[in-house]
Amino acid sequence: MRDVLTVILGGGQGTRLWPLTRDRAKPAVPIAGKFRLIDVPISNSLRAGFDEVLVLTQFNSESLHRHIAQTYRFDTFSSGYVNILAAEQSTDNRDWYQGTADAVRQHINRLVDTGAKEVVILSGDQLYLMDLKECIRRHREADADLTIAVNPVPPEQAPDLGIMRMDADRRIVEFVEKPQEVSEIERLQLDAATIEATSAPVDPGTLLASMGIYVFKIDVLVGLLHEHEGDDFGRELIPQAVDRYNVFGHVHTGYWRDIGTIGSFHEANIELTHQLPGLNLYDPDFPIFTHPRFLPGSKITDCQVYEAVLADGSIVQGSQVTNSIVGVRAVIRSGSIIERAIVMGAGRFEDKPPPGVIPIGVGHDCHIRNAIIDMDARIGDGCRLVNEGGVTEADGDGWHIRDGVIVVPKGATVRPGTEV
Repeated sequence: MRDVLTVILGGGQGTRLWPLTRDRAKPAVPIAGKFRLIDVPISNSLRAGFDEVLVLTQFNSESLHRHIAQTYRFDTFSSGYVNILAAEQSTDNRDWYQGTADAVRQHINRLVDTGAKEVVILSGDQLYLMDLKECIRRHREADADLTIAVNPVPPEQAPDLGIMRMDADRRIVEFVEKPQEVSEIERLQLDAATIEATSAPVDPGTLLASMGIYVFKIDVLVGLLHEHEGDDFGRELIPQAVDRYNVFGHVHTGYWRDIGTIGSFHEANIELTHQLPGLNLYDPDFPIFTHPRFLPGSKITDCQVYEAVLADGSIVQGSQVTNSIVGVRAVIRSGSIIERAIVMGAGRFEDKPPPGVIPIGVGHDCHIRNAIIDMDARIGDGCRLVNEGGVTEADGDGWHIRDGVIVVPKGATVRPGTEV
């Protein structure tokens, strides 16, 4: 595994996750109460033994850089590292990253200089646990130029994804970006013979969607980036690679979510509160690493709590919490009802706010449903944030609605008695 270099794409602007990405890069968005999205690909890589990791960053990257620097420190006797490659100008190039492939192209010489034989390219905005070591093993067994991780999906999801057609040898023979025609979707479905030959644990009629996870031979990656001008892997370079190189598929049947929109982000978090969630964060063999905060345990006083995740340092007083995530240092005061909500918490404990300033956290007698309360937000007493009208998009004083989910941005204040 010493021959493997991990490259994580973390430079996207994340416009569909606004306002969560208003002040931070998409991979720096908190998830599951105590983690950041970037922790997921880094943890998958480190757990597989790939301890040479490069993170490509660009937009609003200060908090992402700080989190990585504070979290991933290797000892003196280790050659491992998690390093940042920020977008930069040079005498040869004055442009920002134009896409996922262009981001790698701009740093290709640095990748070659590491001496790696294979490069694993991961996305910085997905939620999954995968045995990447097994993916590398299959890549080497097939002597593949490129291996693409694929996830089984039903036909109704195909129009939103890049779909692969795989033969009985696991070779990718066709790639179609977001197929729309019913006949085309039917043609791309797995048949019983292919399923039996590949031992893929899926049902006939299933399709294989690209997860945006790639394993390249380093020389193939260099050649593909130099010979083709496409700026995006999924839309441009991968279809060309399928036609020119030995491209194989690695079928991942476990949990996988692409965190692309406010709606998908909210739903992925709420799923984690279920008694048997699709993603098991309590598996000792698949830990997710993050910044150690050395916080006290949660303090719960006279509450009703059902299917909730309460992170370190949270304080919940006399409230009802259902199907919700309460993040680090979050405070929920008495009389409040929290339903299907994400209360991300705070970056520090607040001893006493200045006169006239609403305290950080959720005030007394609030009702919050289907909402995301970002870090350091201040919700005044008696607020009712429930979106009873089912509005899809709206903007107000200290709040926004996206995909039907109420979002209170980082550091925002919602005045007492506000109703949404």
